Amino acid sequence: MNYANTAFNHKLSLKRCKLGDRSRETPSPTSGYNPVSSTAFTSLKLNPSLLENLKSLDYSEMTPIQALSLPDILAGKDVIGQGKTGSGKTAAFGLGLLDRLDVNRFRVQSLVLCPTRELADQVAKEVRTLARSIHNIKVLTLCGGMPFGPQAGSLEHGAHIVIGTPGRIEDHLKRGTLKLNNVHTLVLDEADRMLDMGFQDTIESIINKTPEQRQTLLFSATFPKQIKKIANSIMLDPIMVKAPSLHDSSIIKQHFYSVSDPYRLTALRLLLQHFRSESTVIFCNTKRDTQQVADALLQNNYHVLALHGDLEQRDRDKTLVRFANKSISVLVATDVAARGLDINAIDMVINYHIAFDPEIHLHRIGRTGRAGSTGVACSLYSEGEAHRVALLDGDIDPINETEELPPLSLLDNPPITPIMSTLLIDGGKKQKIRPGDILGALTGEQGIEGKQVGKIHIFDNWSYVAVHNDAVRSALRKLNAGKLKGRTFRSRQVRD
Repeated sequence: MNYANTAFNHKLSLKRCKLGDRSRETPSPTSGYNPVSSTAFTSLKLNPSLLENLKSLDYSEMTPIQALSLPDILAGKDVIGQGKTGSGKTAAFGLGLLDRLDVNRFRVQSLVLCPTRELADQVAKEVRTLARSIHNIKVLTLCGGMPFGPQAGSLEHGAHIVIGTPGRIEDHLKRGTLKLNNVHTLVLDEADRMLDMGFQDTIESIINKTPEQRQTLLFSATFPKQIKKIANSIMLDPIMVKAPSLHDSSIIKQHFYSVSDPYRLTALRLLLQHFRSESTVIFCNTKRDTQQVADALLQNNYHVLALHGDLEQRDRDKTLVRFANKSISVLVATDVAARGLDINAIDMVINYHIAFDPEIHLHRIGRTGRAGSTGVACSLYSEGEAHRVALLDGDIDPINETEELPPLSLLDNPPITPIMSTLLIDGGKKQKIRPGDILGALTGEQGIEGKQVGKIHIFDNWSYVAVHNDAVRSALRKLNAGKLKGRTFRSRQVRD
């Protein structure tokens, strides 16, 4: 992975300001002022071991949010970073807290709060990657939906960095299993989503348990009034940096379609049939709509799953795995459930309804067209939603550029069929199973070819592996007849 963004470094619009009355905007680099003299990681006063690890990861150039925030983060200042998903903010605050870490003090020195378990796991994974050169470091995730006891046991043995969701962090504080009196860096990641989910009181309770003399870093895709209020109350003279969106009109093609509500589902199917993308995320504004749309598409033979807050954690994990490994082509989701969705190769996003907030619309369409690839974003709107369409930011006039829907005859064609299927293995991390063990079992003597094996995801007590459809029977036969770690584990295909 390379964080180089040289294609748009020259056109960065930099914004750095203090909150309150002293706010100011910084002119663009072309005006002769640029606080970022270099975008190379080597220009930073980072721990040499961290720089060496960045080099081994092929992280050479900073993204805009990193170039704008890291110098102040490393200087110990409070920072507010505004940037979209995929902007590189995790590495920005991750490098900051790792640079200050004293590995010889086995105390919780940094706390990172995230809105969802998926995002917390994603952040922990990246922090561990950035910390590969630091010996004996312990990064612990504390999230709801997981047993409390094992988490308390892990805390008894100590940790340097804790990453978790507000509810579970507060539970540990109330039960006395977590102490925050040694925290020197507090990070609020995707703060706007945490407030949307009703965590403000919980966050304030957690912050009250941390030392007043600390560094606070707040990252958010949007900057509503509640964020400004909480920032003013918990941060000391914070500096705000804002990076431009990585998603522009040359990467993401937006399409708008006017529909009447009775024909909205038909319009949705026409778009799926017309574009025939391998991976599509359909955004709905409510959990009820999400499930109803998924059920309706399933009845019409689409390979589809729903992702919303009413799902049990194991079902959420299974849904995300199947969409990520391309054994499901359509995911219908709410905005909150999709937060932290770490899937780069999403071909198309469809807004089944227009988002209530223009910033949410930008966040939705930013799911596609990532990592340099092109993407498509389609939005359906009724007459009653036209006022929300008119508020959308962008260089186009959505209403005047509304397009005709594809022809109804497309509904006579069968939906796209994924080329992969997901197999479930009743064994995981606690049984010492690793991805290499599963790959070896599948491709061993008289096994399937390596190119027929897709993504492998391993959880505590089960694992998922994607295989090509034409290799399912052979793969199941190989797994059920063979052994992993000297043991036989039951395997089966995951069905819709």
